[in-house]
Amino acid sequence: MLAEIITIGDEILIGQIVDTNSAFISKELNKIGVQVYQITSIQDDREHILQALEDAKKHADLVLVTGGLGPTKDDITKHTFCEFLDDELVEDKETLHHIHAIFSKYLQKDPLPANLEQAMVPSTAKVLKNAHGTAPGMWMEKDDTVFVSMPGVPYEMKYLLTNEVLPRVIRKFNRPHIYHKTLLTYGLGESSIAERIEKFENELPNDIKLAYLPSLGRVRLRLSTKGSNETEIRQRVDDKMAQLSEMLKDIAVGFEDETTIQERIGAILVKKGYSLSLAESCTGGAIAREITTIAGSSSYFIGSITPYETQQKVKILGVDAGLIEKHTVVSAQVAEAMANQCVKLFHSDVAVATTGIAGPTKGDAVAEVGTVYIAIATPQRTIVEEFNFGKPRERVISKATNKAFEMLLKEISKN
Repeated sequence: MLAEIITIGDEILIGQIVDTNSAFISKELNKIGVQVYQITSIQDDREHILQALEDAKKHADLVLVTGGLGPTKDDITKHTFCEFLDDELVEDKETLHHIHAIFSKYLQKDPLPANLEQAMVPSTAKVLKNAHGTAPGMWMEKDDTVFVSMPGVPYEMKYLLTNEVLPRVIRKFNRPHIYHKTLLTYGLGESSIAERIEKFENELPNDIKLAYLPSLGRVRLRLSTKGSNETEIRQRVDDKMAQLSEMLKDIAVGFEDETTIQERIGAILVKKGYSLSLAESCTGGAIAREITTIAGSSSYFIGSITPYETQQKVKILGVDAGLIEKHTVVSAQVAEAMANQCVKLFHSDVAVATTGIAGPTKGDAVAEVGTVYIAIATPQRTIVEEFNFGKPRERVISKATNKAFEMLLKEISKN
């Protein structure tokens, strides 16, 4: 059971927007046993679209197309589908009524002729109602391949995929079960982990695959298999993952889609009755952003400050100016003082502080670009660690953010 995803839009190809649709579609298809064979991004161009559809038909059972369904002249997907299917556009009365209802309820005006054109669909298409927009989805078939066209607007596409497309795919196709389980680790590189689990990896059954998914400061380890008996394949992968988790228990923080390091930190803070505050200089609020993505973080996260300029560390945080003059603003002493002063400023139990040089130049600083000091203050003690995360700037900020979470988790996990 193979699928191909085709995204249509010049805005993707020139980097004006990021294609998040394909990642979402791939993940959801995988959950129901559909393997994505290929993802293709193409222009709003008739010949390009026709060629992509023809190529996809050769190797895919299901082709999901996003984009090109808007009301403007550059949106040509429906017309091109008609040419591909030797079909013609007809008016769908239900979609037309839906368009009028949306304009009346939310815009208090009549739709333009271009908006009404969105009710025109290929005559052989099964229309998929888009509750969140005016462009309907369309389910079409040619030979032995199903083609589904959806809007490129992410929240409209997600609604259609979840409520209209996937249920139809499940009913139409016989699919194997595909099962993945992914362990999240922090603080050890890919090659070091591979060395530690070499024997485990060599002894894995041939049908269970291990994949390393490294990113800055963390590595995800995914075990995957597929088969006809869902209960059996889940049990086999879960058993192997239990072994792997035990081998890496000092760096493992949970399983993808079940927990994140931020959620683990939040759970421990709540359990211990601790509150958290942040003083972020070089990370510029990146740590706070990650924390506040977690629902319920307001129960333990008090707030943060970003004293980017040196003098703000003195004026707002209350760091001793003499300490900065003696040790420089990028130093262990200043990072420690920032964390301790942050606890006082916010009246929190725990604080995280970062100070460093993200680059691209170091200006008047003594330390090299990439140097970062991270301090963690808890009721028991304050610790500081020095790192050099190299270049470029984005890498420094990302690695510093991940390392701060790793250090925070270790400190608050102690008895």
